[in-house]
Amino acid sequence: MNQTVVGIFDTAAHANQAAQQLKTAGFSLDDVDTISRDSKDGSNYYNSTNTTTEAAGDAAGRTGDSIGSFFDNLFGGDSDNASRYSHAARNSNSMVTVHCKSADHAHKAAEIMDNAGAVDVDEKAQQTGYQANAMNAGNDAKTMTAGNNEMSAKVIEEELKVGKRVEQTGGARLRSRIVERPVEASVRLREEHVTVERTAVNRPATEADFNAFKEGEIEVTESAERAVIAKEARVVEEVTLGKEVTQREETIHDTVRKTEVEVEKLGTKGVRNDQNTSNQK
Repeated sequence: MNQTVVGIFDTAAHANQAAQQLKTAGFSLDDVDTISRDSKDGSNYYNSTNTTTEAAGDAAGRTGDSIGSFFDNLFGGDSDNASRYSHAARNSNSMVTVHCKSADHAHKAAEIMDNAGAVDVDEKAQQTGYQANAMNAGNDAKTMTAGNNEMSAKVIEEELKVGKRVEQTGGARLRSRIVERPVEASVRLREEHVTVERTAVNRPATEADFNAFKEGEIEVTESAERAVIAKEARVVEEVTLGKEVTQREETIHDTVRKTEVEVEKLGTKGVRNDQNTSNQK
């Protein structure tokens, strides 16, 4: 099923980047058109890729409202979508169109252009003053794909993934320094002192006295104890740093989002023949 994917960009640089990424991804340049607004006349677009594909860039020089005609043909009579996309394109700088031969290629092209900076058409239209009707106001232009007889919406669901990282929460540091403190101790010291005592005597000398009656010396010495200081270093305590590992379980509370798609049956209003298909950007 052939589909046409359209991306609208605020700058030509983003559009050219998208075209280059499409080429890198394997899309043929014959199927890719990049068109940008004329800097001299802001109401017109010109084809900047010179490809052989018949697209909005080729139509730009043939009609007064080439953008409106392009989206009218693309949506095959869906005037609201055509008007909204035309309005967003007129208020942007560039567009990229890609012709795809399958839905997978269309989704791949849409993803590439989204990543390259394609604008959200609904958001762009609202920002620039377009009033969408209630039936189409909720469509996300970056995730909707229109085929010949089908439309699909992507269902996106978030998953909660919890990881771990290590943070420093504290610690301890050993630092040693030398301090002095005064101490005192008591010791008993002994000292000797020589005393001289003279006693008056009056008696006859004896034989022993005569034997001691000669020259000689008697010497008595004195001594005293003195305090001697010595120091001995002793290990009185050891301080060791270590680690103790504990584990705890923590429950993470958060919210995740998902897309819910509701299908509403609509009454028959008429028959429409779709001639072109579109990936709405």
